[in-house]
Formats: sequence, C-alpha cells, structure tokens
Amino acid sequence: MTLRRTVLVTGGSGFIGSHTCVALIESGHEVIVIDDFSNSSPEALVRVETLTGTTPTFYELDLRDRPGLSDVFARHDIDVVIHFAAKKAVGESTQIPLDYFDVNIGCTTSLLRVMHEYGVHRLVFSSSCSIYGDALPKPLSESDVPGPTNPYAWSKWTCEQLIEQATRYHPEMRATALRYFNPIGAHRSGVLGEAPKGPLHNVMPYLMQVAAGRLPALNVFGDDYPTSDGTAVRDYIHVVDVADGHVAAVEHVDDVPGMQVFNLGTGVGTSVLQLCDAFAQASGREIASVICERRMGDVAVLVGDPRKVEVAWGWRTRFDLDAMCRDAWNFQTLNPNGYTAGVSPDVVAAEGRRAVGIDTVEA
Repeated sequence: MTLRRTVLVTGGSGFIGSHTCVALIESGHEVIVIDDFSNSSPEALVRVETLTGTTPTFYELDLRDRPGLSDVFARHDIDVVIHFAAKKAVGESTQIPLDYFDVNIGCTTSLLRVMHEYGVHRLVFSSSCSIYGDALPKPLSESDVPGPTNPYAWSKWTCEQLIEQATRYHPEMRATALRYFNPIGAHRSGVLGEAPKGPLHNVMPYLMQVAAGRLPALNVFGDDYPTSDGTAVRDYIHVVDVADGHVAAVEHVDDVPGMQVFNLGTGVGTSVLQLCDAFAQASGREIASVICERRMGDVAVLVGDPRKVEVAWGWRTRFDLDAMCRDAWNFQTLNPNGYTAGVSPDVVAAEGRRAVGIDTVEA
C-alpha cells in the first residue's frame, strides 16, 4: 500500500509539474503547489481539478521570496518537495545567462534553506539530460561525466552539486535528481498539455503551431550534425511517463542515504526531421521546415540509458513516439489558443470523463 504523503510541488502549474500533480493525486498523495506563473497559467490547476476531482492547495510565489516561502512551510506539514520551478530553454539561456543563474540557482538555494529550517528532509529535483553536454553518441548512463554546454545546463548541474553537498553535510536529508530527456505529449484526454507563455522555445509547441497553420514552418537548427539525416537527435519521452517517474521518486526517496541520480528516458533516439514526420502523420497535416544555422549550446545527440531506474524502482516508459505526437495534437485541437481561450469548461469536463476510455499506445 502506498504511503500517503503531503508533497509540495514547486512550478506545479507548468507542463511537467501539472501532469505530475495529476499523477500524485491519483496515487493518493496530498498536493500543495507553488508557482509564480512566469511561464505557466493558473488554468492548468483548474484542469488538474477537472481530471482528479481534487483542488491542489496553491500559493502564488517566487521561491526567492524567503519570508513568503517560510510562511508556506509554517502552514503545512510537508513530507516531500518536488522542485520543478526554473527557467528551462537552452537557446534563451545563451541570451540571458545571468537570469538563468539567478532564477534556477537562487530558487534552489532558497528552497534548501527553508526546507532545512522547517525540518523537511526529502527532495526530488527536476534535473536535465542537458548536463551531459556534447557527449559520445551513445545511450548516456548516470556514471557518464557531465559536460554542460549552455547556461541552462550549467544551472541544473550546479543545483545537483548543491543538493548533493547538502545531503553530505546534513545526513538526515534524502534527495533524488531525475535527469529526464525531452518530455513531449499531453494528457490523453487533451485537457492538460504544453501551453507555454511568450516565445516558443521547445520543438513540440512549435510543431503544433505549424500543423495548426499559425506558423509557416518549423525552424530546424542545423542539418550538418553527425547523425543519420544531419539533424539533432533526442530521446523524446511522454510527459505522463515523466510524471509517473516523479511519483515513483517520491515513493522511493527514502531508499538510500544521501542523493540518488536517475535518467528518465526511452533509450530511443529520434532526429528532428523524424519527429517532424511522426507529427505530420499524427496530425494529418503537412509540416514545412526550414533549415537554419546551428543554435548556440545545442549538441548532436542526447539519448538516455534508463536501465538503472528500471532495476531500482521497476519504472519504465509506457508510451511510444506515435502516442506522444497523437496526444500533443489532441491537446492542440481541443485548445487552439492554449489555456488562454481554450475549450469551454463543459467540454473540458466531458473530455476528462472520456479519458478513462481512451486506448493508449504502449512502447
């Protein structure tokens, strides 16, 4: 039987955070969310309630506001923290690196201080495959030496080191860093999905807008990488699989002393052009693409070896690339304007009920 825990989710209205809130609630955990909505919408939490019948307790807050953060901890008996809150775009990080250091590292150190102050000693950290950098074109294991190539990756690697040091000097602390690869897709109902605010930085939201006829073509950054078609290769993983990985992390955070590190990925590499073709099939739309110069900070291949987490927890991915593209397109179809002016509440509720009966495509 799963032990019910009170879980604080920072960045809980974001893409991965909101899906994780659904998975946590469905697993019987109590969820508290902190978010400042800098790249997310309050509507995501309304959708979480639609899908689960439970309204997460919510605080609008920047984690660097330490008095405000302390007040949240004072109000709740928190068992575990899942820390998503961060800026997350590789390309953008090369343009505003100091912002990335300030937000990503500053939020993490503030959180660690307040956790320690209130005796909360369990942390699941949202890390990234990007810390591996320009590694060999093979499935990457947790023992491979990090070599970040952009400020975003450096900020994640720095946070991992800070957390590891915290567990070393505070042995009562347990932490797990999840280095997931490239989450895409959406909740199978189409009620919850990826709806970024402002400029599009990730490939799937861009593909969705091209398929919808709102953008003329996908910008492909580089076609001269040492890959099968010259475009960058990534390990795409369904966001629901990532969410389930975080639930497993909460339930296994006490397994060993100190800090654990796990990859979350499929172990399968897909090039940008292959992803483009798969999404064209899922959407039934033509996807035009334009080859651009390589983007600073990008690497040729990032594919994960997920065997360590499967052995430790029995976790493995369930959804294949076709399911990722199908679910993303379903969300786009039902929410053509994202969360700003998406489907009506009645349709959202109907789709939430329909979700139970939708078949899934498993890998």
